[in-house]
This record gives sequence, C-alpha cells and structure tokens, in this order.
Amino acid sequence: MRRAARRTEEIEEFMRTVSPALFRSALLVCGDHHLAEDLVQTTLGKVFVSWGRVRRADHPTAYVRAMLMRTYLSHARLHRASERPTDELPEQATGAHDPALRLTLVHALAQLPPRDRAVVVLRYWEDRSVAQTAAELGLSQGNVRIRSMRALKSLRGALAGEQDILAGK
Repeated sequence: MRRAARRTEEIEEFMRTVSPALFRSALLVCGDHHLAEDLVQTTLGKVFVSWGRVRRADHPTAYVRAMLMRTYLSHARLHRASERPTDELPEQATGAHDPALRLTLVHALAQLPPRDRAVVVLRYWEDRSVAQTAAELGLSQGNVRIRSMRALKSLRGALAGEQDILAGK
C-alpha cells in the first residue's frame, strides 16, 4: 500500500505543477474557459492512467502537453459542426495590458482551423521550436512551418480590419 500511496502522491504533485500551464495552453487553442477545463481534466485523466509512460519520458511536461494538444485536436475533429456562441466573449484573466487587443487577437485566433491554432499557440505563445511543435502535434517540421506561415498570414489579415480597435479609436 505504501508504494501505491507514493505513486499517487507523485502523480498528484506532477499534476499540480503542470495544470496551470496546461490550462493556459488549452484556453488559447480552444477559446472557451469551460472547454479548456474539460480538456485539461481529460488530459490529466490520461496522465493518471499512463503514468508509467509519462514518468519515463525524456520530458514529461512536453509529453503531457502533446497529450493535451492531441486531446484538443480529437475534440475539434469530433465536434466540427457544434454551435459556437459569438455574442459573448470568453472569460478572460484580469491584468491584461490592452484588453481590446487581447480580445481581438483571441477572436482572430479562434477563426483559425484547429491544427493551425495549435501550431500558433505552441510556436508563439508557448515559445516552442519548430521541432518541438512538430513532435508535440505529430506533424513534420515542414508542415509546422507551412501551417505557421498560413496561420500568421490569416491572423494579419484578420487584424488588419481591426486597426481602429488597435489604435483605440
């Protein structure tokens, strides 16, 4: 029993450590506070079940982040035609320097296809390299580069129409 208790404590400590970063990433890719919580909870359930593989990974946090992104992509694939309310903004953390810019950027990010959104979040918000992003999403490095360029072009286009908001007019 002591061994099982130590294992449980080890898993709980790891989960407490990685949960805030997982939630932040989940919120950025899905744009919905409640869905982000669900994605993190599902991922942590998977961590508990496959703890041996997670613990043996070279970088357990990166392994779990990859699990989160795959959970998100699976969810997006299964719920492609689901309704998305557009008249309410997702819950936002306080302390943002420019709320209008942040909301505009989150809205533009939500318009990207799920894989492109995951690439942008990992590459630019989470500051991952092309190789790390490719490994976490199960894509080739060339595919990550192409998706990054396409997504950034799309974001620039979406934000170009928002110059008045960004300028504070």
